[in-house]
Amino acid sequence: MEIVVQKYGGSSLATTEKIKEVADKVIKKKEEGYHVVVIVSAMGKTTDELISLAKGITDHPVPREMDMLLTTGEQMSIALLSMALNAKGYSAVSFTGSQLNIQTTAIHQKARIKDIETSKLIKALEENKIVVVAGFQGVTEENEYTTLGRGGSDTSAVALAAKLKGSCEIYTDVDGIYTMDPRKLKRAKKIEKINYEEMMEMASLGAGVMHYRAVELGHKYKIPIYVASTFSEERGTIITNGGDTSMEETLITGMASNVDDIQVTLLNIPSSTASLYRLFGELAEEEVNVDMISQMLTEDKKMNVSFTIPKTDLHIAEEIVEKWREEDQTIQWEVNTDIAKISVVGLGMRSHSGVAGKVFELMAKNNIEIKMVTTSEIKITWVVDQKDELRAVEVIGSGFGLEMAE
Repeated sequence: MEIVVQKYGGSSLATTEKIKEVADKVIKKKEEGYHVVVIVSAMGKTTDELISLAKGITDHPVPREMDMLLTTGEQMSIALLSMALNAKGYSAVSFTGSQLNIQTTAIHQKARIKDIETSKLIKALEENKIVVVAGFQGVTEENEYTTLGRGGSDTSAVALAAKLKGSCEIYTDVDGIYTMDPRKLKRAKKIEKINYEEMMEMASLGAGVMHYRAVELGHKYKIPIYVASTFSEERGTIITNGGDTSMEETLITGMASNVDDIQVTLLNIPSSTASLYRLFGELAEEEVNVDMISQMLTEDKKMNVSFTIPKTDLHIAEEIVEKWREEDQTIQWEVNTDIAKISVVGLGMRSHSGVAGKVFELMAKNNIEIKMVTTSEIKITWVVDQKDELRAVEVIGSGFGLEMAE
């Protein structure tokens, strides 16, 4: 019998009534003849509330204890959904990440899945049970609880689908993937099918529907991922190898923007490759994701280096820079927290030139200053002032045909 792994996000489980509706959707899939494994997030805003509780104790909670706290959110969800399924006459059993032995690395709050022990899960499926699994969490070899970071439940779902050789369905509060977040570009178009590469880029750049690591796993193990709304029958989006099926690829498939990063600039550091190796090596050791980097030599054989990192990692960057300043008081640094990163993505950029030029033209005509820019084969990302984010999104959406026709 075919296995389907379904994932339901926190907004889909925000109340007991919604949990009952999710149970009905799971049962419908079961009645179609599938073995069903359900991955769930914490209810509604539970994770945010738990984080807020921790912040009420300290601004910098010990990561191990944060994982101990955050894993309780999903545990509540799996128990309630399993209760709902059993109450409707369908045998269901819930498991935490540690009970299923979802083995992870030992980096708290940013763990990565190493392997999943499926024997207990398969046994439950063979007993014709619906299996409900806590997303976002796992356990180390030392039996320490871990969490997978932002979007971790998506990653849990795709990883299980890969391990079980099943299909994967992600249900959320939106009815698919759009050319741009409709909250930022009101007339954004829904994408029926998108390539893994394009989706990975959009996800890594702030398109919140899917997480990068989940799409990366889908790509690696060739697991098509279907993204749709929990409470609508509207057709969703398929993430697969196919992508655009038109004769010529669309130039730009989608756009993403986010205000979750900051720009850090170090001034007067020694002008050498060794300096760059030390700086970015130390950030990497702390699992800080550096995105955009630019450097400029100064007249006195020093250099200034700018880079972007998540706002949540500012305190780590502060600690690293302060060590440098203790060694050399001439080193200065600046932090710009009011930035927005905007990106356009499309496989068609591989065979078409002029996209960067058009982006610069549109920004210049609308007096929007570009602070940093990076490019790849299928992506252009640039940084603007946060106040210009929505205006830039509108300009690009219109200029590249990412909106629905009037």
